[in-house]
Amino acid sequence: MLESLTQFAGPAAALLTSVLWAFTALFFAAAGRRIGSTLTNAVRIGVAIVLLGVTHRLLSEHGTWIPDANFKQVVLLGLSGVVGLTIGDWALFTAFVRVGPRISMVIMTTSPIFAALLGWIVLDETLGLMALFGMAVTIAGVAWVVLERPTHENVVVGPARNAGIMLAFVGAACQAGGLLLSKQGIGHGWLPEDQQLTPQAATLLRMFFAGVFVVPTLLWIKRGATKVAGQVASIPKVRRTGYLLTLCGAVVGPYLGVWMSLEAANLTSLGIAQTLMSLAPVFILPLVILIHKERVSGRSIVGAAVAVAGAALLFVTSGDG
Repeated sequence: MLESLTQFAGPAAALLTSVLWAFTALFFAAAGRRIGSTLTNAVRIGVAIVLLGVTHRLLSEHGTWIPDANFKQVVLLGLSGVVGLTIGDWALFTAFVRVGPRISMVIMTTSPIFAALLGWIVLDETLGLMALFGMAVTIAGVAWVVLERPTHENVVVGPARNAGIMLAFVGAACQAGGLLLSKQGIGHGWLPEDQQLTPQAATLLRMFFAGVFVVPTLLWIKRGATKVAGQVASIPKVRRTGYLLTLCGAVVGPYLGVWMSLEAANLTSLGIAQTLMSLAPVFILPLVILIHKERVSGRSIVGAAVAVAGAALLFVTSGDG
């Protein structure tokens, strides 16, 4: 019975990750509009490092603050943090502000496509005809949503919207690359199981290096971040609300969400994990309707469903897991 439940632990963690990321998108989109996407990214990484450090101190076998990892693991997880969390999440948070969390999360369903392409390039994995068909279905679903004519008065249009869409694709690619590096950083494929890191320890290392590299990034685009936040960020009440929303998002996303994503990658195949973690656009639909009172068209619902179905088809037919 226990073994039967264990085999569902990985997919369950991936599914929970999708739910957490749906809430995370709403928190960080609202925070980004108040204090800017760059500052939101920096603050949430700082909060996550503290939470993950305390958790590791409490849960690790020897009660240490720093995970016991070898040099290769540190390098891989460091790269994973920079690619997936510093660069990828900054791009995604900026997309949240430019085009909104719903469209951004639909575009994130292309992450399995990038994961498959990386597997083909890096791991020499083959892509069958049905896997390619799954890619085409996902792209069609995403295009169906993205190309819909905006109907809301407060929706950003023109070059700013196009930039937001491109940044969402950058976020999707970086998420796939970060997850691949994370799984290798844990030790899968080259270390005995007893020498592999726990997903929680790996998450802490990822977040630490993301924090190290987000500081120069913050300084580099500080002026741009100020412009994004606008004059609204100068209002103390609005600024405090932005920090509070960032704190909530940090607990739900970088702390619980990233931890659960590595639990999923550790307990099941990368393809199954990435596919189930791409369901956030489905979970976010009722949230934007209830919380933002956003009118979601039938086209948007169908497009999100098609995109997710294509992502699932991509890995189910490729035999990954």
